[in-house]
Amino acid sequence: MILKFDFESNEPLYMQIRNQIVVGIGEGKLKPGEKLPTIRALAEESGINMMTVSKAYQMLKQEGFIVTDRRSGAIVKKRENTARVSDTTLKALRISFSELRAAGLNKQEIIDLCDKIYEEGEVK
Repeated sequence: MILKFDFESNEPLYMQIRNQIVVGIGEGKLKPGEKLPTIRALAEESGINMMTVSKAYQMLKQEGFIVTDRRSGAIVKKRENTARVSDTTLKALRISFSELRAAGLNKQEIIDLCDKIYEEGEVK
């Protein structure tokens, strides 16, 4: 999986890393047990500070997306279907839904959009 960075974005680089890895996991591009690049390697390849990459990996570890080991590095974690969604995710979803409503979309249009986005990322 290749990460793409927008250095002009207001979104911090560590969040760009975190979000792209989460999307990769969600879409099945990154499989449980798959090794991620080391912090040093990703920092060198992308020209980003090692502390920025480390911050992204720490977030992913805290959120349960990866496990880290001194010998193995960062590995995509097999996640159990706990049906538990973090408060942060729910807050972001609520904001997104509010933005869609404010843009004039009705409930069915929002559901259709969710279906489309879900299907685009569905593992086939």
